[in-house]
Amino acid sequence: MNFTQFNLDPRLMQGVKKAGYETATPIQEAAMPAALRGRDIIGTAQTGTGKTAAFVLPILNKLLSGGQRNVPRALIVAPTRELAEQINDVVKVLAAGTKIKSVTIYGGVGANPQIQALRNGAEILIACPGRLLDLINQGYAKMGNIEILVLDEADRMFDMGFLPDVRRIVKAVPAKRQTMFFSATFPADVELLAQQVLTQPQKIAMGIVKPAHTVTHALYPVPPHLKSALLLELLKRTDTDSVLVFTRTKYRAQKVSQQILRAGFKVTSLHGDRSQGQRQSALKGFKDGTHNIMVATDIAARGLDVESISHVINYDMPDTADAYIHRIGRTGRAQRTGDAFTLITDEDKDMIKILERIMGGPIKRETLDGFDYKAPAPPRSESGGRGRGAPREDSRRPPRPAPTPKSYGRNRLAPRKIK
Repeated sequence: MNFTQFNLDPRLMQGVKKAGYETATPIQEAAMPAALRGRDIIGTAQTGTGKTAAFVLPILNKLLSGGQRNVPRALIVAPTRELAEQINDVVKVLAAGTKIKSVTIYGGVGANPQIQALRNGAEILIACPGRLLDLINQGYAKMGNIEILVLDEADRMFDMGFLPDVRRIVKAVPAKRQTMFFSATFPADVELLAQQVLTQPQKIAMGIVKPAHTVTHALYPVPPHLKSALLLELLKRTDTDSVLVFTRTKYRAQKVSQQILRAGFKVTSLHGDRSQGQRQSALKGFKDGTHNIMVATDIAARGLDVESISHVINYDMPDTADAYIHRIGRTGRAQRTGDAFTLITDEDKDMIKILERIMGGPIKRETLDGFDYKAPAPPRSESGGRGRGAPREDSRRPPRPAPTPKSYGRNRLAPRKIK
């Protein structure tokens, strides 16, 4: 379906062309007609499918059809500041031929620029729950004219403990509104809220039970103390564009990134202990190629929109199948191909069984020729720790940390192979 067939306001076609959109993706083709008619929507879709434009274009079309200017009329709630900024990037591109203004609202940075943007008349707010509620309570963010409410990555917001905040936000906006609800999964809490806040919604499911078919999966069994050595060997032997490495904890993300840096690679890291400025700098460097490797915790598993990611490597197996699907969803986006490597130890057997049931068959096991899988663990020092400088590979799974706070390419990349 061509974008001209949606009968959008002509002023939006400049942004559509600027974004490089020609043929609508399946989620856009399914969701946009209903959204343009003002229907409430419950949507699920694979990552990297153009979901953001599926709700941004109807919002812009609605705002251009008339109504009050220079007041907040559309609210998009997102779980993380990275996702909020990426949604705003899409808004700016698609609104290029209009005078519609938007603002991102989130914590971790000063509130004054956000307050000033609200005073200047932003019509679209893209916000994280905590800071938004602060500005509502202080009288800076006015909700009385909100006509469209979007909850993006709703399940992720609930995982992060935002359910009470989301409920307060829903109460703060007018009852007469259009609501669009996007979530990768629909656990009980999400289902209940959807029933409470949506009116006769149109359900649109594009199939997210399995990982993207454009991704090739491989498991690399390895003793726990050799995970870093195997990771470095994989990086040396793999033809990559950009690589996203996932770890379970913030400590390990920092430590693994330092090990990769010492091995001579251009690497950065993204985790909850980094400041907002450091996180933005890391994302910018990863996107523009300054760093071709980024080590991250699950803070990057949702919302990271980098088209060129060729490989996702799970240094640690995630705790849930959903988390695995979202992690590897960072590659193989928009019909590009990608590879997902997972380093596995004996403790990961149960999760592997779950993943293989989801994918309908066994996942290929791989080994690297010439790698010494029988190398002994570094000796412990007299104090009971490992020798100085030796990687600390803790095979014991630590307590699961509290969860911390998605352009559509047409070129298809060939899968990368191990040399």
